[in-house]
Amino acid sequence: MQLRGIAQVALSASPWAGLLFTAALFAGEWRIGVYGLLGAAASTAAAAVLGADREGLGKGLEGYCGCLTGIAVVVRLGASWQTVLLAVGAAAICSVVGAAVGRLLGRFGLPALTAPFCLVAGVLVIALPTGAPAPATPALRDGFTTLTAAELGQAFCDNIGQVFFLGRWYAGLILLAGLLVASRKAAVAAVCGSGLAILTACVLGLPADRISVGLYGYNAVLVAIALGATFLPLTPWTAGYAVAAAVASVPFTAAWAAFARSHGGSAFTWPFVVTTWLFLAAAPALDRPGISSGKAT
Repeated sequence: MQLRGIAQVALSASPWAGLLFTAALFAGEWRIGVYGLLGAAASTAAAAVLGADREGLGKGLEGYCGCLTGIAVVVRLGASWQTVLLAVGAAAICSVVGAAVGRLLGRFGLPALTAPFCLVAGVLVIALPTGAPAPATPALRDGFTTLTAAELGQAFCDNIGQVFFLGRWYAGLILLAGLLVASRKAAVAAVCGSGLAILTACVLGLPADRISVGLYGYNAVLVAIALGATFLPLTPWTAGYAVAAAVASVPFTAAWAAFARSHGGSAFTWPFVVTTWLFLAAAPALDRPGISSGKAT
């Protein structure tokens, strides 16, 4: 159950994917691994105590937001007994927020995605601004951003790794292996999302140092998995639709990050959440094979 909760961060219910994702967390930073497991366990336990749907619990749907919240706490505030308590409490609250968000969005056929994590972690960041000061908003380049081969490789891997706040290229590759174990379609979508994010960020002239560490690409990876491999049937039209959404998420991520930094916050996965909601909500109005018939589940 806990492994499935970690796998659900990337919209997978495979325990084998969860096992590889957990290995990636510990490979990136052991504290991230510990807090990720702790958060997933706390939110799952809280949901079980509160009487959450057993099927959802079994699929790990109550664990992934807690996992990300636990990681966000240790990344922002460091490891200590106080942050352990904070991570457990915040992850438990995710189960309540998730139930509320799911009930509200269920009327529109939209999934909660990582919105509960974004809401809880966002409140914590604003309420507890004790981490490192937010860096100044970087200036845009004039024209196309050029990356070296090493920067391209790092960007490709870190776009996937940053889904879990991981900045190690090998952690990104382990996560990709986990996706491949769960679903070849999801792995291909992640690869395409990462590549599209790099190209889009370079065309926009975004700073090379931020592109190379995956700060503009992780939302595109999640959007590609959601629309290209999870919520819509795969057809040429839906593939193109997913590409458009992944591309759109990059400037959205840059804008949201700039706004959040000015207030001492973080974009987290809001660009992924909002982009996916918008494209899923628009799908029924589009008269194209697969797009119009797709429905969030």
